[in-house]
Amino acid sequence: MEDIIKESQKVLNNGGNIIKTRDDRELILLDKDGNIQNADSCGWLPENDGKINKSVFRTRIEPWLTSLFQSEHLSLLCGSGITNAISFLAGGSSSTTMAASSFTTYKNEIEEAAKKSAKASGRDSGNIEDQIRTANDLLRGLRILNKNTEADSLEKELNDIISEFAKSILESEKAIATAADDKRENAYSVLVNFFLSFASRTGNRERLNIFTTNYDRLIEVGAELAGIHLMDRFVGTMMPIFRSSRLNLDIHYNPPGIRGEPRYLEGVARLTKLHGSVDWVQNKDEIRRIGLPFGADDIAPHLNAPGLKGADPLKLMIYPNSSKDRETAEYPYVELFRDFAAAICRPNSTLVTYGYGFGDEHINRIIHDMLTIPSTHLVVISFDDPIGRILQFYYESAHYAQMSVLMGSNLGNITNLANDYLPKSAIDRTTIRMAELLQHRMGAASSASSTSANATSLTSSATSSTTSTSTSQSTLAK
Repeated sequence: MEDIIKESQKVLNNGGNIIKTRDDRELILLDKDGNIQNADSCGWLPENDGKINKSVFRTRIEPWLTSLFQSEHLSLLCGSGITNAISFLAGGSSSTTMAASSFTTYKNEIEEAAKKSAKASGRDSGNIEDQIRTANDLLRGLRILNKNTEADSLEKELNDIISEFAKSILESEKAIATAADDKRENAYSVLVNFFLSFASRTGNRERLNIFTTNYDRLIEVGAELAGIHLMDRFVGTMMPIFRSSRLNLDIHYNPPGIRGEPRYLEGVARLTKLHGSVDWVQNKDEIRRIGLPFGADDIAPHLNAPGLKGADPLKLMIYPNSSKDRETAEYPYVELFRDFAAAICRPNSTLVTYGYGFGDEHINRIIHDMLTIPSTHLVVISFDDPIGRILQFYYESAHYAQMSVLMGSNLGNITNLANDYLPKSAIDRTTIRMAELLQHRMGAASSASSTSANATSLTSSATSSTTSTSTSQSTLAK
């Protein structure tokens, strides 16, 4: 398996792509020029010397995704890749970095423990989340041992690092919000089309479930620009409070002139931020969401309110790379992960991941449990796989028939996805009816053409022309 993963990573690193859709039995590897590397595994080689271009990709991918997106239950899981993609389109280099930080107190011990934690999760080296989790564990141990001087020093350093990490999240948001007008508008346009492709489900179908491991608010911004109504566990207007109750609230409307027959409102989705958010604060025993503008410089000024005295926004970030998943058993994350499991682990469910590197073992276990239900399907879309966790999950799960894979600089590019590969974002009834009418008429025209061709072989060209015209007029009149 390791050799196969290395070979696949090499293809991705060289600008190639990996695709598996429909009835493909194996991953199809393609170089950056569209040449298939394992032609024996591909049963749909095009006629143009086995070379695949964007048109061939679209013919293969778009109808398949359109079918999957009409599953009874549809969920979208977004990782840091979506923020990286939009940041790049807006003119920035990348989003918030997860690179390891540098502690001075117990530096060697923290780095060594973070590295072991990373390896337990299948990664070669630790990142900032591993270090913060390890430092938290060490801090509790120092307090138990009454080594308060060292504990105070470590706690101050830990708070400073978490604060800098939170600021880096706000800086990534600000870089997008303050980008050049043309680049920002293009980035937002791609983001809107991306989300509309998923949210374009008719109102009588179950709502789209959006899950994310990101701390930023890019998804909220994209939904607002697209006119998508987001529902979550927060209740209230001025300073919404997190509630454990799961009432499955929805949005309906009464058509003009019709009372007592409410209809589902289109463009509604449920949002769950599995690792918390930069605008969540803990105020005593409550969790509140504050009105932090997208692109704000700092959180502190927005906490200067009578109702938020003593609020701590740094406690609302989860660092889930521990193999024990201890943090996910605490409030409010236990509720959020239950929502994730309840949404995807049921029959006729489709989960699409974009930009998620499969680095969270708790999430991976839930996805693996989902695949044990035969009628479920997983679609993995990613620009790359730098640490090989996506490919590792694919081969270890062994549910190949229930998985579709789109990876690489072409297939994982969010612009190409929004413009060419994802289903058309049509949620209005008029567009749906127009498509049905055109399909009906095209079928009638095809039938008329076939009749005209048969008549041509028996009559003169003039008579055939008259017959064909009469048939078409008769069909349209009907």
